[in-house]
Amino acid sequence: MNLEELRDYCLQKPGTTEGLPFGEDTLVFKVGEKLFLLTSISQGNQFNVKCDPELAVELREGYDEVKPGYHMNKKLWNTVMMDGLLTRQQLCDMIDHSYEQVFKGLPKKLQEELRNKKR
Repeated sequence: MNLEELRDYCLQKPGTTEGLPFGEDTLVFKVGEKLFLLTSISQGNQFNVKCDPELAVELREGYDEVKPGYHMNKKLWNTVMMDGLLTRQQLCDMIDHSYEQVFKGLPKKLQEELRNKKR
């Protein structure tokens, strides 16, 4: 997966927005104004995703490409390398999990609005 594929995948999720709130190099994806993925545009080979704490540890222990979140809460965020042995499906599963972690924390009314919104 490359940066453009990552961007396309994130943007197809309901209610997703992108922006550069931390400077020109850090591309951020949010749902309901809550961050679920960020990546460096210049590096383009890794991303940070939110993760259930127990799963975060399991993924780090199982894959060299998964590390504690760089500049993030290490309990809740992983940094994932896209240019290693992880398959596209594994990368997508981690993105999906992050999106769902954030989505389920949104107010119920907003969740319903986003589910019903046509992109």
